[in-house]
Amino acid sequence: MSTAKVIEALEAIPYPGMEEDLIQLKVVKDVTVADGTASATLAMPAVGSRLRPELEAQVRQAMEQVEGVERVDLKVVEETLSLEYGERNLIPEVRCVVAVSSGKGGVGKSTVTANLAIALTQMGNKVGILDADILGPSIPTMMGVERPLEMFGKRLIPALSHGVYYISFGFFVKDKDPVIWRGPMIDGMMRQLLGDVEWRDLDYILVDLPPGTGDAQLSLSQLAKLDGAIAVTTPQDVAVADVKKGMGMFQKVEVPILGVIENMSSFVCPSCGTETAIFSEGGGTMLASEYKVPFLGKVPLDPVVREGGDTGQPIVAAQPDSPQAKRFLELAQALSEQVTQRNLKKRLTHVKPVFTLNQA
Repeated sequence: MSTAKVIEALEAIPYPGMEEDLIQLKVVKDVTVADGTASATLAMPAVGSRLRPELEAQVRQAMEQVEGVERVDLKVVEETLSLEYGERNLIPEVRCVVAVSSGKGGVGKSTVTANLAIALTQMGNKVGILDADILGPSIPTMMGVERPLEMFGKRLIPALSHGVYYISFGFFVKDKDPVIWRGPMIDGMMRQLLGDVEWRDLDYILVDLPPGTGDAQLSLSQLAKLDGAIAVTTPQDVAVADVKKGMGMFQKVEVPILGVIENMSSFVCPSCGTETAIFSEGGGTMLASEYKVPFLGKVPLDPVVREGGDTGQPIVAAQPDSPQAKRFLELAQALSEQVTQRNLKKRLTHVKPVFTLNQA
């Protein structure tokens, strides 16, 4: 029995959804063998920790099957990458920043953002929303808390609702005031929403972007370390065409696209529960296929989801056991897996020290 044999057995286990194996990605490390005991550390990325039971079982089984191994000592820790991003990252205390984009208005991007954030919170993450939709900030209404801003020293304190911290441009303007801003003013507001807010220690910030490919999108890509972007579309061609422009913009500024979500994929009859594709079909899957990115899933057009947003009670918070809420939870899990895979691949190119969040 040797350490090399144990490592060889572990190299046969790929990380779920990836080609690389657990040794190559440093998910399993510190492998040693002594007196019949094989020891190792399973270093799970914090955002992918829901896969821990499956991987722990696979690792134990692989080590136990190596000839001569009588006992397995497997330590499991949760880790997060610590990377250098220089001055351009105004929110270094946030582990993962994801832009939620559409390129087109009216596709339900803010509804998706609010419910995704709450679903990620229910998965055990600390989550924030940055409502960067300068022209139509709707997150305060959807999250149910609209209040004057408070200060902590010279920094703004985000609102808290349904377990999610959030800040919105809507806190700075009255409901009926028109917003007529040029580019430098939008850039200044983005700097304030990012750098002057007491975001604290968060796992995720979801950034609800305005439609189009304008100043807010460019400022965000320049001022924050974006882990990726989600493209939200509806099935019909006219929506898909505009969403393509948004995806193309992120590609040009080298922000990875984590996946596509198709909203309003069908209409759910409130009486019989039948789903009908009233906005055509297949736009989201086609878009994901064309850009070679994951298709994260579909969300039907459901009156219950709309009502939850209008009343400040998103469906994931108000009815967490409902089929509609479970759809958003599945999307949050798919997003988490994409973020995990991307963070693991960072280890292959620029490895930095990691710190342990907690240990089992």
